[in-house]
Amino acid sequence: MQAMVIYIILGIGTDLANITRIEGTLARFGERFLARVFTPEERRKAEARADRAGTYAKRWAAKEACSKALGTGLRMGIAWRDMGVANLATGQPVMHLTGWAARRLAAMTPPGHEAIVHVSLTDDHPWAQAFVVIEARPARA
Repeated sequence: MQAMVIYIILGIGTDLANITRIEGTLARFGERFLARVFTPEERRKAEARADRAGTYAKRWAAKEACSKALGTGLRMGIAWRDMGVANLATGQPVMHLTGWAARRLAAMTPPGHEAIVHVSLTDDHPWAQAFVVIEARPARA
């Protein structure tokens, strides 16, 4: 008889961002906004894309969604750059957590499990949307 494996959903978050609003914020605050909110990898990705504002808006939404999935929102010491969106070679987005966000994730994760952060991004101008699910899987031996 095969042992049953239990996967646990630790958190779910979603966010909707207005691309036009992010475009205005980029124009108004420029470098100050970018340096405060986005990781160097996110900035490289966005600056290389034709839809710069849309790329930033999706990542903004992902950070908001991730903070909700962590159960904190953007409070309790979490910083924008503690959450970063990267892409696999296939283009699939992945969320990397550092700093306080990584510590929060570790605290949420049951003993004997590893946390996986799933992220999905989409846009349809003027909207960008992100959905984040944090799953706990039994740790591999």
